[in-house]
Amino acid sequence: MTDGSLAGRRVVLGVSGGIAAYKAVYLARRLGDAGADVRVVMTEAATGFVGTPSFAAVTGAEPVVSLFSHSGSVSPHTDLARWAEVVVVAPATAATLTRLATGLSDEVLSATLLATSAPVVLAPAMHTEMWEHPATQRTIETLRGDGHTIVGPAEGHLAGGDVGAGRMVEPEAIVDAVTRTLAGERDLEGVEVLVTAGGTREAIDPVRYMGNRSSGKMGHAVAVVAARRGAKVTLVTTSSLPAPGCNVVSVESAQEMADAVAGTECEVAVMAAAVADFRPADRAEEKLARTEGPPHIVLEATPDILSSVVARENRPVVVGFAAETGGVERAVEKAARQDVDLMVYNDVTAAGSGFGSDTNRVIFIDRDGGTDPQDLLSKVEVAELFWTKLGAILNQR
Repeated sequence: MTDGSLAGRRVVLGVSGGIAAYKAVYLARRLGDAGADVRVVMTEAATGFVGTPSFAAVTGAEPVVSLFSHSGSVSPHTDLARWAEVVVVAPATAATLTRLATGLSDEVLSATLLATSAPVVLAPAMHTEMWEHPATQRTIETLRGDGHTIVGPAEGHLAGGDVGAGRMVEPEAIVDAVTRTLAGERDLEGVEVLVTAGGTREAIDPVRYMGNRSSGKMGHAVAVVAARRGAKVTLVTTSSLPAPGCNVVSVESAQEMADAVAGTECEVAVMAAAVADFRPADRAEEKLARTEGPPHIVLEATPDILSSVVARENRPVVVGFAAETGGVERAVEKAARQDVDLMVYNDVTAAGSGFGSDTNRVIFIDRDGGTDPQDLLSKVEVAELFWTKLGAILNQR
């Protein structure tokens, strides 16, 4: 008897070497109860905690534990990677997380993760000290930035007898995360999306520039989530952050970004870049010398990229971003003035919501000036909410 929430969906369950591996057997059962077709891939270390016959009995398929010894396949990791609609790793140890974040594929689980284009759900499990270590937190930031879903860890009793953060969340919570991931999957299939990201740099001379602190993380998250949900994404960006699944156009200045945007047709335009409003009217050809004293710099306006997209004859759905330093009123006025379909506001002076952070607290502003404030979330979570909200707008057109 299944509950049907994952009926017919193809789930690869990755199990790495931690004591929580025993819970993965029950997780495999719960995924099956939800209707999923489950295949298991294990690290050698995981087999020291739980045997392969347990997973074979629960799933009806022999787990893959080696790159070279699985019968019937010369390349088990690529077979699994292509078969999967979602890959969930539980438990995800610090070593497995680091392999994925750095692209290391020296065993079958990490090779499968590197080969798949399916969404990935990760359930970390490790001792508190390992979870809180700066290296692990850098790894988690990288994985979130790559668009992977992190579930947990929870706080509770750990294998060493201590209590703290690092306990793998319960299997039911992981099944819920997998269900949510697949529920939103491919809902943007074939939609042509343009995203701008990052802060532009306006040259003063060959060395110096005017710019801002935008890292591009929010725009990249929006682009990566759209690609994962099936959109054809062109990302015009000043940032070198990864953007798997996107056609990336690298630019530096507002003019370069305007030119790239002008040459891109789209059904949805997400203007997430922090574009400089002004630039030096005359760029010095040689580096300005300190000995010559402070230069006199005359500014001129940069192209208004958002307005140019709104003015298109075949206007796409247009989204603006307002990174402000005060209340939402200015962003509401900006949304009305620029005639966008949706405005995303955040206060860059608020804790956890500034430039370069991995979290954001946004307020969605609709065409009528209505506001929908959100909690502090990771930028990937904000991007997921963003596309769910924008999907409703697309369905009304």
